[in-house]
Amino acid sequence: MTVLMDGVVFGESPRWRDGRLWFSDWGAHQVLALDPESRAHEVVASVESFPMCIDFLPDGRLLIVDSARSLLLRREPDGSLVTHAELGSVSEKPWNDVVADERGNVYVNSIGFAFPGEEFAPGLVALVTPGGAARQVAEGLAFPNGMAITADGGTLIVAESYANRLTAFDIGADGALGGRRVWAETPGDHPDGICLDAEGAIWYADVGNRRCVRVREGGEVLATVALDRGAFACALSRGDRPQLYVVGQDWDGSGAAATGQISAFPAPAPGAGRP
Repeated sequence: MTVLMDGVVFGESPRWRDGRLWFSDWGAHQVLALDPESRAHEVVASVESFPMCIDFLPDGRLLIVDSARSLLLRREPDGSLVTHAELGSVSEKPWNDVVADERGNVYVNSIGFAFPGEEFAPGLVALVTPGGAARQVAEGLAFPNGMAITADGGTLIVAESYANRLTAFDIGADGALGGRRVWAETPGDHPDGICLDAEGAIWYADVGNRRCVRVREGGEVLATVALDRGAFACALSRGDRPQLYVVGQDWDGSGAAATGQISAFPAPAPGAGRP
């Protein structure tokens, strides 16, 4: 393991783009971009409430989930943040992960209850069309977390943290989801942020077990990397010498200590699909 950055308050949602690792720091209310070679980083966006997860439209514009206001924000070329979609009409419960496909359709999930504090309730996935219209396309998910879209654009995979599994949906021509099925069981693990690789496997992060696990469809475990703190999400670089980037931290809910780290591990295959 190579530690690339310390002092992150609450890191989440790593994304690889244009040779840099982008991620959100919920505790600092920022989105940052990190150069793994020089280890230099810059703040690319600041959000009044804490920024949840991030992804990119096909034209490269950054998307940010503003959970507190039930908004999906878009960063324009001049750096300004504008509303890409209003999500409150679909659900007023907290919003979580986001992934965009090559057509500009965006999938955002809601965990279904205020965590921590409220009693568990099932979550959902919403589709935001390129025109900004939002509608529900899946429901009954047990704490939906990380999401990924396969390289052919035909399948959305969702980590169900409370169900100990990865769940797949077929993506229809209009962006609707169908054909729900279990992609892989993860017994004893609560998968959080995920990413796909070029060999069709998925890496998932596990906070409680302090590790990331590589599995193939059906559940066969191919590799495991261990951390000394909770692993919240992971992303893969593209090209030669692929790296698995992991956002990890100890977290007691107070945000008093900035224990977040960005670390890197050699990976057997580069990233594929989206994000």
